[in-house]
Amino acid sequence: MVVYLDHAATTPMLPAAIAAYAEAMGVVGNPASVHSQGQNAKRMLEESREIVAASLASDPIEVVFTGSGTEAINLGIKGLYWARAPRRRILVPGGEHHATLDTVEWLAQHDGAVVEWIPLDENGRIDLGALEAAIAHDPLDVALVSVIMANNEVGTIEPVAEVAVLAAAHGIPVHVDAVAAYGYIPVDFRTLAAAGVSALSVSAHKVGGPVGIGALVLGRATTVEPLIHGGGQQRKVRSGTQDVAAAVSFAVAASALSREQLAAHGGRETARLSRLRDRVIEGVALLAPGAQLNGDPINRLPGNAHFSFAGCEGDSLLFLLDAAGVSVSTGSACQAGVPEPSHVLRAMGRSEAESRGALRITLGHSSTDADVDALLAALPAAHAQALAAGMADRVPGH
Repeated sequence: MVVYLDHAATTPMLPAAIAAYAEAMGVVGNPASVHSQGQNAKRMLEESREIVAASLASDPIEVVFTGSGTEAINLGIKGLYWARAPRRRILVPGGEHHATLDTVEWLAQHDGAVVEWIPLDENGRIDLGALEAAIAHDPLDVALVSVIMANNEVGTIEPVAEVAVLAAAHGIPVHVDAVAAYGYIPVDFRTLAAAGVSALSVSAHKVGGPVGIGALVLGRATTVEPLIHGGGQQRKVRSGTQDVAAAVSFAVAASALSREQLAAHGGRETARLSRLRDRVIEGVALLAPGAQLNGDPINRLPGNAHFSFAGCEGDSLLFLLDAAGVSVSTGSACQAGVPEPSHVLRAMGRSEAESRGALRITLGHSSTDADVDALLAALPAAHAQALAAGMADRVPGH
């Protein structure tokens, strides 16, 4: 039996979401068609949009379905940047997900953007003073600010509302990458929009829905240039025949999430995951002396435990735990298999060795105490073997 502790990469689909997906795939009709079958598909689509919107505290018209969280981030950042021309500056913290990093770097290489990296503190939290100073330097030339809501690697929850207030004082739009946060902490777009957030990205497969659908929540008054041109099906922001079955499945997962988020400031599931996470943190500290917890020790995602293990490679620990039947990761799944130090830890001021010895353990809706027990049972031997192997003297690319 494999113990799955990599929910930040993707979480298992909810059985109800799988059933709804399969049933909806049997329904024929393009939601843009005017005949009765098309209109039935449109009804299913729009009811799903309403449910997803409710889970994000947004209006249905603000939810633009995309093919992934990565596409939503690209549309949010590129769309805002192009709409704000001729402004050129993009302000971004250093530890963002590669969907953001690669997007802004592409704009710098191909479209004249000037990317300015805002520093993080030792816990991975954005330096608000540095952001305020960067904006003040030339606010009229800032195209946008993009910030992650909760770091996908180290789990630190960012002060998104404070970032938005600083930007809104100068009329600067803010895009929020909420992909890692969605499903684990409440995402309230209405409140964030009041603070100054213009766009927010999420993905269905992080909350028990299918891979292949995400959403960009786009404020009613926000203008973006589209990435994809064609029929203009969604507010003329995103063209393409919409995936009704994926939207229905997404809505089932979002419906469960809505109930959870509305219950007692995050509800029982948040408390359950926080307890399991704390068991992992306490167990690792006891069984692997010298392991350092990364990220904010308090303001972190309830299912995230991220460590640096001195004297060994994170990759070694990952493979040894995998051989013992425990699935974890060294960081973002998008970068899995790439032998390089964690850019998030480097942005937090950690050494290359510390950044190479990283391991991310993430819990989700299917996680149990037995899963934590299995991890902690496998860890001492894996850690001992990884320490014996030591740090590889390697040159990236060789």
